[in-house]
Amino acid sequence: MKQQMISLAVAVLALTASSCNNQTRQPSAAEESGEKTVAATEEKKQPAGNDPAGAKTFDINTIPVSDKEIGEFPFFNFPEGLKATNRPIQRKYDVLYFPIDGVMTPIEGKVWKTYVSIAKGSDDEWSLPYFLKSYDEAIAAVGGVKIFDGKITNEEYERYHDQAEYLGEDGSIGYVGQRIVVYVIRRSDGRDVYIQMAGNTASGNLNILQKEGFKQTITMMKSDQIQQALDEKGKAVLYINFDVDKSTLKPDGKDAVAEIRKVLESTPSLKIAINGYTDNTGDDAHNKRLSNDRANTVMQALVAAGIDKARLSAEGFGSQNPLADNSSEEGKAKNRRVELVKM
Repeated sequence: MKQQMISLAVAVLALTASSCNNQTRQPSAAEESGEKTVAATEEKKQPAGNDPAGAKTFDINTIPVSDKEIGEFPFFNFPEGLKATNRPIQRKYDVLYFPIDGVMTPIEGKVWKTYVSIAKGSDDEWSLPYFLKSYDEAIAAVGGVKIFDGKITNEEYERYHDQAEYLGEDGSIGYVGQRIVVYVIRRSDGRDVYIQMAGNTASGNLNILQKEGFKQTITMMKSDQIQQALDEKGKAVLYINFDVDKSTLKPDGKDAVAEIRKVLESTPSLKIAINGYTDNTGDDAHNKRLSNDRANTVMQALVAAGIDKARLSAEGFGSQNPLADNSSEEGKAKNRRVELVKM
């Protein structure tokens, strides 16, 4: 009996020691690595939601090029039973903002946008799923790829919305709480097509942009044209090209100054004021300083070419006295100018 009790005590002590060892033992490297792997796997399974950081970074080079025939701009008609609420807005050049990876990104090109609603005489009620699915399938059929489906943050809206010149007009997209769906059709010539849509329980928004660079249509005035404008109007408006946001002349800007020199050389009694202007991009103080620097650059180039400085004056007026609406790139281009005024 005594021997049995001793054996039982030894067994209890052994069990207790084993329990203590289990409580204090640290996990092995292999076990710890396994736990971390499982945790990482579970973390990857979590949905990214509308957080752009949770999605892959967009790269147009990863999108397959589509060679499908897409017809003439704006490429897509309306689904049966739907129509433009008002006359669609179309511009041969503009800038639209698209939520690329959740960041409202400006893309330039030919633009078409509108509100979409039920066509007159239709027996159906408005259906947002019908609107979205109709375009989703039509875009996919010509090689388009969905690159965003979500909402922008309040912080992103606050960052960009002052830069969006037309936010608020028909078809506008890019508000907080607005679900935005974006597609791109990549083209071999680089004229990629971007489509974005949004909507609610009453209507939809549709924007289509074909990517294109700005094409300058304003040509340089020759010396005889400058002379004629000064004689007839007392003023000549020139579009002299400078480096972006600088007062240094581009090569064709130097050619424009050479035309002014010819006029001054042919009429020794002529005196001119060189007035510089900008568009309304940036603050007033910066624009005034930039326009003044550019006007002085022209004057100094003329003096360096042999024109008496006493015949010249230079001053900058910033974005004052615009010739066109600054709400479009074409308008801004017309406002970035140098005026020669006969003194």
